[in-house]
Amino acid sequence: MSRTLNVVRMQFVNKQTYIWVPLLVLVGAFVLTLMVFALIPYDGVKTGGGTMAPLWYFLVVGVQSLTLTFPFSQAMSVTRREFYLGTLLAATCTSAMLAVIFVIGGLIEQATNGWGMNGFFFYLEGLWAAGPLGALFSFFVISMLFFIAGFWSATIFKRFGTLWLTAVLVALGLVIVGIIWLAGRLDAWAQIGEWIAAQGSLGLTLWGVLLGVILAGVSFLTLRRAIP
Repeated sequence: MSRTLNVVRMQFVNKQTYIWVPLLVLVGAFVLTLMVFALIPYDGVKTGGGTMAPLWYFLVVGVQSLTLTFPFSQAMSVTRREFYLGTLLAATCTSAMLAVIFVIGGLIEQATNGWGMNGFFFYLEGLWAAGPLGALFSFFVISMLFFIAGFWSATIFKRFGTLWLTAVLVALGLVIVGIIWLAGRLDAWAQIGEWIAAQGSLGLTLWGVLLGVILAGVSFLTLRRAIP
């Protein structure tokens, strides 16, 4: 455990990747979104996609957490298992930080009627359906999913190289498009919508946990044979 915690400390030596840049992206997206809200001559509820900006950046964090520190960790005789667990623990800390900020921001927005202009950046009604704790859990899981997806991509790159990483991503895109085509072909969009509505934000978050566990397991298996 002590060696795993040392990996966490090693990751947080580069505070720019794990703390400052995510916060900068969050603040920048928040300010720009409020400026856009102020320019819209509309009194109804205003929401935007800027909320996802720091979460998308977690893909980059997942990639950098492997490519920037994995070779150094191996030179310091850290086992791959210790590196993997320590890196996930570091990501857990940052994801929890972002989730808390999102919930506090959402509570402020509810109390101020969307910063006085009915504009909501942190408070996304669908994610808040289960209350503040449910929103906290959802934001945390989403950020961890992005991180694990980036980490998984980096393990493929380290193990097989750019060609195979590109091939895997293209294949994944084809699978997604194939599923969309099949749903349209079977005229199943209504059933899919009903299933999503029945799951609710909390249920979908739990499915996200399952997906994260699968991706994390595949990432570890690939990391075991990755080249530093």
